[in-house]
Order: sequence, then C-alpha cells, then structure tokens
Amino acid sequence: MPQVTLSALIAGLRTGTALASFPTDTVPALAARPDRAPAVYATKQRDFQKPLILMGAQPADLWPYVDDRAGDLGQWQVIAQDYWPGALTIVLPAQSDRLPPMNDILGPTRSIGLRVPACEVAKAILAQTGPLLTTSVNRSGQPPLRTIADINREFPELLTLSPDEVAAMGDSEVGSGEPSTVVRWGPTGWELLRQGAIQFLG
Repeated sequence: MPQVTLSALIAGLRTGTALASFPTDTVPALAARPDRAPAVYATKQRDFQKPLILMGAQPADLWPYVDDRAGDLGQWQVIAQDYWPGALTIVLPAQSDRLPPMNDILGPTRSIGLRVPACEVAKAILAQTGPLLTTSVNRSGQPPLRTIADINREFPELLTLSPDEVAAMGDSEVGSGEPSTVVRWGPTGWELLRQGAIQFLG
C-alpha cells in the first residue's frame, strides 16, 4: 500500500482492515489490533511461540491487560513511572480474557510484554487506536528494517506514514536501532531477559 496520512493509518488500525508500520524510539513497529495477531505472525513468517509486545500511549492503557491477583500492581507501576515512556518492555502476568486471539501463544506462564514508547508519532497513533500488538518489521530471522523506504519495498501491504509527515511531528523515522530491554516479573522480583537499549536498575 502507498504511504498514507496519519488519519488514514489510524483508521486502518482501528478498523482492523490493515497492518501498519510506524516509528518508535527503538526500531520501527509492525502493529495491529490485538485480534489481528495471526496476521502479524503470517506477515513476518514468525513462529507463534515467539511473543509480541503490547504497546500503549500511556501506562493506564496497559494495566487492564495484566493479572494482578497477587497484588503486585504497585511494584509494576513504580517501574513504569521510572522507565516509561522509554525502551523498556516489562513482561507481566496476562489477563488473558482481554487477549482472546493470543490465548494459545501467551505460553505456560500466561504473560504479556508491555511498553510505552518515547516517540511522539507512536504515542499519537496509540492514543487514537488503543493498545496495539507490535513487533519489529522484518521477516523472521532477518535484521529489523529501519527506514520507511525499506519497509515500503519489503512489505508493500503495510500502511506507513511519509518521512515528511514523521518529520513534521518532530520525530525521526529512524530510532536508536537497538531493541528494547526486556525484564520479567517473577516470584523473586525482576529478571533480565534481554539487554537492549537501556540499562535496567530495578
């Protein structure tokens, strides 16, 4: 699909009629409504056992998707306040009935990775669409694509913004190029799963 306006990209995501890519603070996101998870995996040719990240415009948009029966929400919110928006993904127990298409891929721990990006374009989109399932834009096993031109060439079916529109919103189409750091909450506290763009001090 050709590059589209911000409103058209948001409309495609909200209606679920399209997948889209937009810049973030790390690498560009391939994004879809949560109920379009199978389409994301098919587009990337990705193993269903590899997780996606649920991205939101603000922490309050993401907490309804987590299971706080153990009463740990306060500790999670402290980390969110310290690191979000930013390049930290936190993996928490999932409220799986909020993500029915993902029930088979939440894994035995029934968890979901959450992130709020430090990118105005991404947050503007997410504020209008609600939380989206995201991953990097690449075929499975290949390095993430970083420019809109490369994404348009390799994934012509994705909705994207134009570089000029991204620049007009005060962002770069190319983020840091590093993936987010990933930590998981467990019985003994936080566990580092992937060292990425930022240092996690807990």
